[in-house]
Amino acid sequence: MDFLSAHSPLWLAGLASALMVTGAVAGILAGLLGVGGGIVIVPVLYHLFSLLGIDPEVRMHVAVGTSLAAIVPTSIISARAHYKRGGLDPQLFKPLVPWTLAGVLVGALLSGYLSGDVLAALFAVIALLVALNMALERSLSLRDGLPGLFGTGLLGLFIGSLSTLMGIGGGTLSVPILNACRTPMHIAVGTGAALGVVISLPGVLAYLINGLGAANLPPATLGYVNLLGLALIVPTTMLTAPWGAHIAHAVNARQLRRLFALFLALTAIRMLFGAFDL
Repeated sequence: MDFLSAHSPLWLAGLASALMVTGAVAGILAGLLGVGGGIVIVPVLYHLFSLLGIDPEVRMHVAVGTSLAAIVPTSIISARAHYKRGGLDPQLFKPLVPWTLAGVLVGALLSGYLSGDVLAALFAVIALLVALNMALERSLSLRDGLPGLFGTGLLGLFIGSLSTLMGIGGGTLSVPILNACRTPMHIAVGTGAALGVVISLPGVLAYLINGLGAANLPPATLGYVNLLGLALIVPTTMLTAPWGAHIAHAVNARQLRRLFALFLALTAIRMLFGAFDL
């Protein structure tokens, strides 16, 4: 770990603190918005890896893989918390599961061919579009409930593939989509948290496999999963996820939508700057 010896103990303590704070914020967002925390973890890790001089070819892949690994326990805790509060609808969740899993497979295959800059730009563009939709005073409303088998299949493929490429838990995409199907916001958030479990488990396995043998990986990295970041982020994420779920049921839907839009927009802007070296 040459980069560890190149920095002072104070600098390393600051890095560790930043990772733990990232985990805490990610956990709160996972419970609050059903986004699995990846919307925070990916850009923070991306910029930390930039600061440490990690090869740009693997920087985004490791950020995404580590994010997906951190999302696994977070999504489980968040989904359970929402389920206990009646925020998870099995009738919405079950039809999406097989198609979302198929989308994860598609995203995993594509991740092996896309460059880090493409992944970063994709993350930013999708996040901005979702933030714009969530910020609208009148939400997009398409229909009551999920579409038929074909439409539900397309939605699941879309959510699974893009979430895997972006390193997010699925709520970032599934929440506005379910909300557009006139699903109450709190139900959409809880269902999105459950989809995070479906996406993160196979997604992290794919990034572990895709990254085996990759060159210029950061120290303490297995495949595209950085074990140091994971060890510091996960404990605080697991601790704070239930707090977010409690907050979600204490605020009204409009406030929840605005918070969601704000975090997505800020994250997207940061990622665009990173992708184009601005």
